[in-house]
Formats: sequence, C-alpha cells, structure tokens
Amino acid sequence: MTALLHRDLRLSIRAGGGFGLSLAFFLIVVVLVPFAVGPESEILARIGPGILWVAALLATLLSLDRQFALDHEDGALPLIATSPLPLEAVALAKAVAHWLTTGLPLTLAAAPLGVLLNLEGTAYGWLVLTLALGTPALSVIGTFGAALTVGLRRGGLLLSLLVLPLYVPTLIFGAEAARRGAEGMDATTPLLMLAGITAGSLALLPFAAGAVLRINLR
Repeated sequence: MTALLHRDLRLSIRAGGGFGLSLAFFLIVVVLVPFAVGPESEILARIGPGILWVAALLATLLSLDRQFALDHEDGALPLIATSPLPLEAVALAKAVAHWLTTGLPLTLAAAPLGVLLNLEGTAYGWLVLTLALGTPALSVIGTFGAALTVGLRRGGLLLSLLVLPLYVPTLIFGAEAARRGAEGMDATTPLLMLAGITAGSLALLPFAAGAVLRINLR
C-alpha cells in the first residue's frame, strides 16, 4: 500500500493535475471575490470563511477524475486489481494521495489567502482546523465518485454531478464551525458533526469504492 501511495504521489505531481492546478484555482477564486462583492472589509470578514470553504471544495474537484482514469487508460488498473492488495486498500491509498496533493496544500494556503478577505485574527485558526478536519472527507467521497465513473466517457462532468450533493454536509458543518469560531461562539456541535462525517467516510467509503471497482472491472 505504501508503494502504491508513493506511486500515486509521483503521478499526481508529474501530471500537474493536483497540487499546482488546485492552488491556482483556489487563489483565483479568493482574488475575484472582493471584485464581485465590493471592498467593504466588514462584509469580506463575515463571508470570508464560507468563501474559502466553497473555493476549497471546488478546487478538490479538479483532480478527482484523474485518480483512476490514468490507471485505466494505461492498463495498470486491472493489474492492480489482481495484486494481493485488496481494492479497498487501493481506494484508501488513492484518497490519501489525493488529500496529500490537494487537501493538505489547500488547508495550508487558506490562512495566507484569508488575509485578502480581511479575516479576523481568531478566524485563521478555526479555518485551518475545519479544513484539516473536513478535506479528508472530500478526498474520500471524491475517490468513491471516481470509482463510480471510471472508464466512462466525459466522466469528469458526471463525477462532479455525483459528488457535489455528497459534499454539501461537509461544506455546511465546516463553514458553520469556522464562522462560529471566528465570531467567538460555541463551535462544538458543527465541529463534532464535521469530524463524524470524516470518520464515517473513512470507515465506509473505501469499501464502497472497492465494490464499485470490482463491478466496473468485470
């Protein structure tokens, strides 16, 4: 599993579909928001956590279709399926690689980019905390969606349509926890809900993705 993880990390960096593209999209969205809603610092500070969460969510979509598509195109996926490593572990390794090349960089970049939205001082820590807690769920859910659409033509568009509704609970509780924390309110409930979504996704969706891959490879 470690070898597969290292391989996926190298492919993600070489293909250019993860690290750089997601960060560039994240930056573009954050830079454009003040032009759209105006330069008022109070408005930007109030909507900043939600905007950063939406931008991070959309940025994770950019590289999801490449998780299994590259292996399917070069014939590596059937070989991986016949290896001693179960497909559930393969799906988990893909999700971890996606988070390391997409979710983690977005989490680390959120605080510096928050300066452009004039976030309050207490908001930065909560924003990083909620993204660190929620982005693993986005990667695992996205891996499940990528397994569903592997081998399909124009699977990227279908993948977005399938995954976006599943992302909504993570977005709601993540943005709400960041907002409450930034305003000095109690954020325990949305934070626990966000942690529950991430834990449930990690526990269940790799098995669902493995089952879907078996069906698609028949």
